[in-house]
Amino acid sequence: MSLPFAFVAVVLIWSTTPLAIKWSALGAGFGFAVFARMAIGVALCALLLAVMRIRMPWHRSARLTYAVSGSSVFGAMILTYWSAQYVSSGLISVLFGLSPLITGLGAAYWLKEQALTWNKIGGMLLGVVGLAIIFYHNITLGPHAFAGIAALLGAVTIQSLGLVWIKRIADHSSPVAINLGTLSFALPLFALTWLLSEGQVPAAIPERAAIAIAYLGLFGSVVGFVLYFYMIKHMETGRVALITLITPVLALLLGHGLNNEAVPFNVWLGTAGILAGLSLHQWGDLALARFARASR
Repeated sequence: MSLPFAFVAVVLIWSTTPLAIKWSALGAGFGFAVFARMAIGVALCALLLAVMRIRMPWHRSARLTYAVSGSSVFGAMILTYWSAQYVSSGLISVLFGLSPLITGLGAAYWLKEQALTWNKIGGMLLGVVGLAIIFYHNITLGPHAFAGIAALLGAVTIQSLGLVWIKRIADHSSPVAINLGTLSFALPLFALTWLLSEGQVPAAIPERAAIAIAYLGLFGSVVGFVLYFYMIKHMETGRVALITLITPVLALLLGHGLNNEAVPFNVWLGTAGILAGLSLHQWGDLALARFARASR
């Protein structure tokens, strides 16, 4: 598979996912929307596993990976879908741009993977400043916007620390099998949440919501995941990290152009702070090393 194609595909999928999440819950309810998406994902993953003739592993590390990853997906997705009722799709993508910073902090503490150098600490602080600018603007919109942002931060934290835990388990099963195990573990939890929050199938699902649910089930839950792991295996980590710099800006533009979402100057300024912090965190060491070599 072409790596540039995989890169562009993941950027497009991740950029459109927040807007699709908002559309999928319109007229359907967030509980049903996320459950239907995951049910489609499970069915498609099972079909893909059968077509590729991949055996589903059930050894201890695989089962633990399914449980950890499934719990992480459930917590992150429920909070994201709930918050999408009150927060713009572009802002969802911006806040998820914080995930590499939180993951790096968790990996440094839990996995002893990277030292917290000054540039990494500076990158995290820049991200916090950008977040504070966005918070300052959205607090004025009322308590629901504040609660939505708080829920999103919880979702980002759960997803990021879940990734660190999965890496600590270090299971080397097929990404397709891991995805199926993850979604299968989480699906009953989504079903229970739907039953407790709404309890019934919507009488009529708007066409836009139905298309968004199908899109998320196919691309958000299956294609994007498989392509992302393919890139991790065959591409430098620094280049893969570029995805998190591109998607927030594209998501803001898509939300503004397709969903008439207002993007105030404060949000652009906060987004710039978060992206600058992510850049410093990700490539600060490399830039300093090159500068040191050039100054000799």
